[in-house]
Amino acid sequence: MTPLGVGLMSKYKNTLFDLSGEIAVVTGGMGQLGAQFSLVLMDAGAKVAILDITDKTLNNRLRKAIDSEEIMLIKADITDKNEVKDVAEKIKRELGIPTILVNNAALDSPPNASAEENGPFESYPEESWDKVLDVNLKGVFLMSQVFGGEMAKKGKGSIINISSVYGMVSPNQRIYEYRHRGDKKFYKPVAYSVSKSGIYNFTRYLATYWAKKNVRVNTLTLGGVFNNQDNQFLENYCGIVPKGRMAKEDEYNGAVLFLASIASEYMTGSNLVIDGGWTII
Repeated sequence: MTPLGVGLMSKYKNTLFDLSGEIAVVTGGMGQLGAQFSLVLMDAGAKVAILDITDKTLNNRLRKAIDSEEIMLIKADITDKNEVKDVAEKIKRELGIPTILVNNAALDSPPNASAEENGPFESYPEESWDKVLDVNLKGVFLMSQVFGGEMAKKGKGSIINISSVYGMVSPNQRIYEYRHRGDKKFYKPVAYSVSKSGIYNFTRYLATYWAKKNVRVNTLTLGGVFNNQDNQFLENYCGIVPKGRMAKEDEYNGAVLFLASIASEYMTGSNLVIDGGWTII
């Protein structure tokens, strides 16, 4: 490589993904992926504030970062606009105006949910629908309204909305058939898929609305992640993925860093899909 080439590579390495001076907010940052996103943004130089309804995490490095005040943790309900506004004022006072927002918090029906919740669509509980859409869509709406509004005033920002392959395509119910027990049928419920699908046009709307305010808004669509799932589920899921496996929990970090940094400066309203090939077949 020529000296000029070496110089360019050094420049990009030092500046393209550098988040020094940036302030990032991550919702659901105490969870498996939220913890990863928070730490990679911190490692790139950003000051990070986590909003979560819990203060518990299984990530030891994240806990140490919070305890040492490298990362700010604020317990908050993102479906309550007054709480979101109070949190925004606290972050502005202590860190400054955020320039990065990762809308990561989400609810899904766990495999051990009630038989009614994981049963037929015809009997899916209305309260479950409301709860999932409240967090997965209303929470994203309120966080974007409050924090994105501040970014627009500042004239700078990147909002990253986390979606799922189940927002692009329907859940593959064949994966879950092994959980049928006699007359009791198990289905992946409807609300999560619908809520994640709604993220796409919400992203597009904000991308056009704030384009001239220099606030970029993109969707990051993720595939499944290894998280101690039972062997039969893994066999069924991984047998469909072209890559032949689920993602490791840190394999989305590069995409988050890319979307948060100037490396994606001309990118807005887009959907970046990382799913091991799930949605191409």
